[in-house]
Amino acid sequence: MTISDADGACGVEEAAELLGRVRTEVAKSIIGQVRVVDGVLTALLAGGHVLLEGVPGTGKTLLVQTLARALGARFGRISFTPDLMPSDITGTNIYDSKSGAFQLVKGPVFCDLLLADEINRTPPKTQAALLEAMQEGRATLDGESHLLSPVFTVLATQNPIEFEGTYPLPEAQRDRFLLKVSIDYPEADDEAEILRRAHAGRPSEDLDAAGIERVMDVEGLLRARAAMVAIRVDDALILYVRDVVRATRHHEAVRLGGGPRASLALLRAGKARALLSGRDYVNPDDIQALAPDVLDHRLLYRPEAEIEGITVADVLRDVLRTVEVPR
Repeated sequence: MTISDADGACGVEEAAELLGRVRTEVAKSIIGQVRVVDGVLTALLAGGHVLLEGVPGTGKTLLVQTLARALGARFGRISFTPDLMPSDITGTNIYDSKSGAFQLVKGPVFCDLLLADEINRTPPKTQAALLEAMQEGRATLDGESHLLSPVFTVLATQNPIEFEGTYPLPEAQRDRFLLKVSIDYPEADDEAEILRRAHAGRPSEDLDAAGIERVMDVEGLLRARAAMVAIRVDDALILYVRDVVRATRHHEAVRLGGGPRASLALLRAGKARALLSGRDYVNPDDIQALAPDVLDHRLLYRPEAEIEGITVADVLRDVLRTVEVPR
């Protein structure tokens, strides 16, 4: 399926329609969780990485597998464990006795969509091996730099920190995720549908039985991303994004607020959300809807605030109430 015009991009309406097809395919396997699916598509369109947090069994891995098939994307997977080494992520050079030379064996990062499964099950040193790939789009093996896919995206799953055997992600790595999307238990009706499908011999994890088809490709995704340049953002809205993020730095419950990278992430995500909605402009609703997922993992709270159970929702409620909304 090819969508193109003179500059290699597709129009806003075309991009929204194509990504709508991806959303429809994902819904064949992922029952409910509309907000989660839209969050992942927003990040993918904005060219950002996603941290998916939820208790085991809520479909995090299935979501990534389904998305990869619908996009026709090369899929890579790393199951993070306490003994995982950096070379298990990037790859290594192995000596071939027959040829008498070293052969490059590429790691799982050489793909389009990388599922970093339970990323907080491994110590920070190994977690940091993803940083270069996430930020620079390249991996270094034995001193030689190798470019990754132009659509390389990390979709990392994480169990809540308080669960046994997990490690907090380093601050620098958390900041590289465009969004942190929390996955809750399914609604009662959705869970009933999951059970009905399993009873009928069509479990959600069987992508063939679900009829998941490729409705997009990597080139199509790149064209959709190029359509982002057509999304208008009024200067008043740019100042609104700035003020929302800056206000987190002065909230009494926050020890470290969002930095400039958080402002850029909120702007990019807002443009992607507008495009997914078929609009060529960003409005305040886009910013307000995305602020929790953009800022949650970037804020550090004061110890007394954590003890009192203050959440990002509480902070943002205060922030959005005090920052003037552009008209």
